[in-house]
Amino acid sequence: MTQTRDSETTNPAADASGTGDGPAEPGSRAAAEPRDDLTVTRHEITVDGVPLRYTVTTGRLVLRAERGVGADEFEGHKATAEVFTVAYTVDGAGPERPVTFAFNGGPGSSSVWLHLGLLGPRRVLMGDAGALLPPPYALTDNEQTLLRHSDLVFIDPVSTGFSRAVTGGKPADFHGFTGDVESVGEVIRLWTTRNGRWMSPKYLCGESYGTTRAAALSRHLQEKYGLYLNGLMLISSYLDGGTGEFSPGNDAVYACYLPTYAAIAHYHGLHGDRPLRAVLDEAEDYAARDYLWALHRGSRLTGPERAAAVARVAALTGLTEDYVDRVDLRLEHIRFFTEVLRARRQTVGRLDGRFTGWEADYGREQWAADPSMEAISGPYAAALNHYVRDELEYRSDLPYELLTMAVQPWSYKEFEGAHLYVADKLAAAMRANPHMRVHVACGYHDGATPYFAAEHTFSHLAIPPQLRGNVEFRYFEAGHMMYVHEPSRLEQSAQLGRFVTADSPAAAARS
Repeated sequence: MTQTRDSETTNPAADASGTGDGPAEPGSRAAAEPRDDLTVTRHEITVDGVPLRYTVTTGRLVLRAERGVGADEFEGHKATAEVFTVAYTVDGAGPERPVTFAFNGGPGSSSVWLHLGLLGPRRVLMGDAGALLPPPYALTDNEQTLLRHSDLVFIDPVSTGFSRAVTGGKPADFHGFTGDVESVGEVIRLWTTRNGRWMSPKYLCGESYGTTRAAALSRHLQEKYGLYLNGLMLISSYLDGGTGEFSPGNDAVYACYLPTYAAIAHYHGLHGDRPLRAVLDEAEDYAARDYLWALHRGSRLTGPERAAAVARVAALTGLTEDYVDRVDLRLEHIRFFTEVLRARRQTVGRLDGRFTGWEADYGREQWAADPSMEAISGPYAAALNHYVRDELEYRSDLPYELLTMAVQPWSYKEFEGAHLYVADKLAAAMRANPHMRVHVACGYHDGATPYFAAEHTFSHLAIPPQLRGNVEFRYFEAGHMMYVHEPSRLEQSAQLGRFVTADSPAAAARS
């Protein structure tokens, strides 16, 4: 990577929240009125022997709310939050170049994972399950970056990364479904307007709860601003809370998870030398039919019927029949991750079941921490904190919040008395804009957002048959962040590149 030193900075005085070289004086303009705090640097990488030159704009955008003092009077805009973004634009490209807005989920996650793991022109080197590298880790050029095909804007929602509510503001206003969608939507509108990109093809790329946000945004941007998207890239999709909530009476969730449990058992050698695909086919077929029937029958199962169900679930998941019987055929996911390798005195990861960890107490029912999260967070923290300050030249004494609990409790007041559900918003956006395409990426070993649950959600999407071809599924032998697995990262990068350069099947059919 080549980095020039002709960087530019706006608002070098900084504001009271500490994004510059020092605190603002009390009563100063900077303290009273936050301003955009942006640094511009220029770089290049070599892709397939050809230099790719690009500009990076790093820093915080001030979000403002309109203030009215009367029915027909307008007083101005009140600053509400400062949102950290990192925007990559290829030098010399015109407004016809696509732009992708990317974010992770949580709620409470920054965009670091997609940024330095998959999409950006620099990526972290951390190793993989069973072969992790030691600290302090390293960064390298990402020759498979999506920047080859699309400009990139990474967004950290309020209270994540360096994003914060303004001094005296209300962080809780952003810590909920609607406040989050509205604030991220405003960042997208603001960036698009200021950079003259209304005529660019526009994509959203979200991961985990970021897919929830992306689906909601696809409709919100249409209704609020008339901003129509070309596509969504949904990585580890979560659009229907009913497919992931282990609540009493919700038997469907156990069927959604069963194929993932089987995949994890297979990875750890509990299915012998059977091919993964054969194991998944068996698990999917059983989950979709006989397993659901057995769960729905409850105490009406005969003795032989129950014994057969217990044996089948145990064989698929690698658990003992005694354990499956004791939990009444219903395998809650954290309990599974704690139990499946108990005989080896190991636990497996929720985000990625390929990762294993140790506990201090092997009699506990639920592990103390997710070994996959603990393996992944250190390398990404080191890489981000170095990269932003040393290569992108953005200075801040704020801690960069990779994944914070400060956003909790997250408000779902819009879904009171019901589970989270945004598939209807995605369907409405697709019906209004039949050109919009959807890419769904799933990891077989993802125990946070199971692939079989995503298939269930999209099979019930309320769109006409003509639009079914606008949805594509892709699968990887990895977990939630499938790009930590190098073969998956390479394949996924190629798939996303093809996605943003392809035409809508629905549009092509009409032409």
